[in-house]
Formats: sequence, C-alpha cells, structure tokens
Amino acid sequence: MYQVVKRRQLAPAIVLFEVEAPRVAAKVKPGQFVIVRMDEKSERIPLTVMDFNRERGTITIVVQDVGYSSCMINNLQEGSSFLDFVGPLGVPSDIENYGTVVCMGGGLGIAPIYPIARALREAGNHVISILGARTADLLILREEMAAVSDEVVIVTDDGSLGTKGYHSTGLDQILAQGHKVEVIWAIGPMVMMRAVARYTKTLGIKTIVSMNPIMVDGTGMCGACRVKVGEETKFACVDGPEFDGHLVDFELAMQRLAFYKDEENRAKAHGACGQEGGH
Repeated sequence: MYQVVKRRQLAPAIVLFEVEAPRVAAKVKPGQFVIVRMDEKSERIPLTVMDFNRERGTITIVVQDVGYSSCMINNLQEGSSFLDFVGPLGVPSDIENYGTVVCMGGGLGIAPIYPIARALREAGNHVISILGARTADLLILREEMAAVSDEVVIVTDDGSLGTKGYHSTGLDQILAQGHKVEVIWAIGPMVMMRAVARYTKTLGIKTIVSMNPIMVDGTGMCGACRVKVGEETKFACVDGPEFDGHLVDFELAMQRLAFYKDEENRAKAHGACGQEGGH
C-alpha cells in the first residue's frame, strides 16, 4: 500500500498528494508518469509526476476531479493509501543546456511542467515560465514555479490575473523583450497544446508537448494510447509522453480522447462520490 503523507487543496477540484513510493522515487525523472489505482474496483489512472523526493521516498501527484475515479481519489485524506502506484513510466524529458527555454503550463499542466522547469534551470538554462488558466482561482503552483524559473509570465482567459489572453500572448511578450527562445515545453489541455504548436511552428521554435491520452496498461501492449507523430504511429506510454508538437496529429488525438466521454459522464453521475472531491 502507498500511503498519502500530505494532502493539499490547490484549487476547486484540484488536489495535491504526496505519496510514499520509495522504489518509484528512487528512479523517477522529470517528464515521466505513474499509473495509480485506489482499490481493487478502481480504474487505472495515468498521472504525470509533479515532484519527487528521493530522501523521503515520496512522489507528488496532482489530481483533478474530472470523472468518478478521480473524484474518489480526491476524497482520500492523509493516512489513506493507494492500492497500486506503478512507475516510473515513459521516457524522461531531454534535459540539457539549450540556452533560453520557455516552459508553458496550462491548467493542470502546470504540475508536470514544474520538475521539467527545475531540471532545465539546474542544467544552466534561462527558464521563462508561462502559466495560464481560465481564471485566477484555477491557477495553481505559482510560488513553486517562481522558485524554479528566472522569469514568470501569467495569463488568464478572463484577465482576472496577469495578462488577459493565452499562452501565445505571453510568448509574444517574451519575444518582444528580445529573448531568443531555443526550445519550448508546452503541457496542458489538448486544445492549448495544439494552439501553441501551431503558433510556434510559424515562428520556427522547437516545441515539445506531453500527450496524455487514454492509457490502460502503460506498457504499450493495449494500444489505447496511440498517437500519430509525423507519418508514424507512436504509443504515448512507451515512446512518450513527450513528442515534437509540430508533428503530432492533434485532431486524431482529440477524437481518441472523446471516445469514452459518455461512459465517463455516466459513471460520475451514477457513482456516489462525496463532496471532498470538489463537487
């Protein structure tokens, strides 16, 4: 069993958990993910790693209540346990000294961008982070991102915090200041990553996205996480989750994500999930 040693509500329906998982913590690297299962009747949920502490033997994950199982996870309290906590899975981020890099986190995507930004800064890069959300109350981990970034730009759809606009708006600000950006990491909702990749392709800036499609086994056997990258079919769980954003077929990926929406909504409506999960 993998015990929850810390629980922190970050925003409505978004909860941070620090979980005892020493064998995972000993090997995990930025960009990788875990698959968790709360109990024997729960579905397996892939979650990118927000943080890790090798000395304490803990992994930090951030969960958003989007369905029945994630709602039940967000009901867990300190002292509760996960039945399964499998990882580290996937290919780590390619960390080296590029020069000036931009880390874009959208919504829940701010969580997995955090360890990448930290590692890039430790490698000697000038790290500029663009954090975005629909509204101010949904913008998470501001202090943590500021601690691992040289500069932080905040954008919100409604202008309730920072600049009103999108991640491209923040990127325009950075470029207008004369920064020569070598590489961009963009992690967030599929529509956000698609928009960023389309824009940066016109600018000729290498852009890496993290795909988070439906995963079942996490080992490439089931094929549920297929993504088209260029002319090749890749499996996000073993070939990714990071890919060249300019080559990803986002339309196909978004179609695949929508396959089980009806089932997810029915499960959440039918299930007796408590109020702690963010309802």
